[in-house]
Amino acid sequence: MSKKIQAIRGMNDLLPEQSPLWQYVEGCVRELMQTYGYAEIRTPILEQTALFARSIGEVTDIVEKEMYTFDDRNGDSLTLRPEGTASCVRAAMENGLLHNQTQRLWYQGPMFRHERPQKGRYRQFHQVGVETYGLEGPDIDAEVILLTARLWRRLGLDDHVTLELNSLGSSDARAAYLDRLVAYFEQQQEVLDEDSQRRLYTNPMRILDSKNPDMEPMLADAPRLLDHLDTASREHFDTLTALLEHAGISYRINPRLVRGLDYYSRTVFEWTTEALGSQGTVCAGGRYDGLVEQLGGKPTPAVGFAMGMERLILLLETLDLIPDDARPGLDVYVAGQGDRSTEATLMLGEALRDALPGIQLQVHCGGGGFKSQIKKADRSGAELALLLGEDEIANGTVTVKFLRDDRDQMQLAQDNLAVQLPELLGRSF
Repeated sequence: MSKKIQAIRGMNDLLPEQSPLWQYVEGCVRELMQTYGYAEIRTPILEQTALFARSIGEVTDIVEKEMYTFDDRNGDSLTLRPEGTASCVRAAMENGLLHNQTQRLWYQGPMFRHERPQKGRYRQFHQVGVETYGLEGPDIDAEVILLTARLWRRLGLDDHVTLELNSLGSSDARAAYLDRLVAYFEQQQEVLDEDSQRRLYTNPMRILDSKNPDMEPMLADAPRLLDHLDTASREHFDTLTALLEHAGISYRINPRLVRGLDYYSRTVFEWTTEALGSQGTVCAGGRYDGLVEQLGGKPTPAVGFAMGMERLILLLETLDLIPDDARPGLDVYVAGQGDRSTEATLMLGEALRDALPGIQLQVHCGGGGFKSQIKKADRSGAELALLLGEDEIANGTVTVKFLRDDRDQMQLAQDNLAVQLPELLGRSF
């Protein structure tokens, strides 16, 4: 007997009972992007490895340890995309979207990182992202944050997430700050853990993001980048915070928020929650004005964010914020019995779909008696079963059986069914 083939560890199936919640969240995101005038872009899941090595940074954990990279049959090094920003920049540059124009783009799709799988963090995961190009003022920084805040309100999460802000300043100001930071860490080397020792001369700012409790007192006394900002970055950050305050958006300044990718500058932000334990970040982003030039284009200001769908859906489930319309289930299940029932049930189903666009209706297939069909109707989650026996077919009627309410079944004329069903179901179509 052949050994069963199973899914790759950390790459999960999305089962039918889970799909409605994903569709609900994706629908909320799509409507929100349209509200703000953002256009969707779709990029390949495979890119040249150099794209991520140059954009993310060769000494980051993603490039060093987490990317799925292989040589194809032509000997080219290819990588499954670990994040969406670099692919979006590449597509925008390649297709002339950045030439003397501004862009507000969004995307959704699978990303891949070879991490240790855990709840809310998988090797194939799905992200929604926003990328804007050609706008350098703090107003666009504020807009992308306001957009995310509106999504939290739409999903009922606004009381369960906190906005954290920081500024990384300009590249020159950051370089001067890094000298001070490395000098400070060199005096504290006996406190640095192994991971921080490795990052000391390659990516020292990531040490500030360490979750090691033994390093907490030392990190609390580390030099703050906010105290060493250049004048333009300080004005940019002050204007951003003023805009957020005017819009009623609460925030917390986190001087140790640095983000994990090399291309960030000035504004960085995260939306965090305490409801998911260690997996507390549900959305993260910021400004990356140097990335387009870094990838061979002309200097182009840019700001965006990404959020993980798995973690967002886990948060909704944890907080029991799943609306009824995001739960699987049908409105109507049509069952029949008799010589002409197959034709009659199929045609009734088509007629109701024509008359009531949006109705969730399933017609029984596969034969069987009424008793077994009603059991299947109940398991489907439908509110009503419409029964067509020989008498109903002959008389042009249908028997309505209520599957969720303790009500007597009734007979209705098929010709008037489309008018009466919305009232019986308690919703319009």
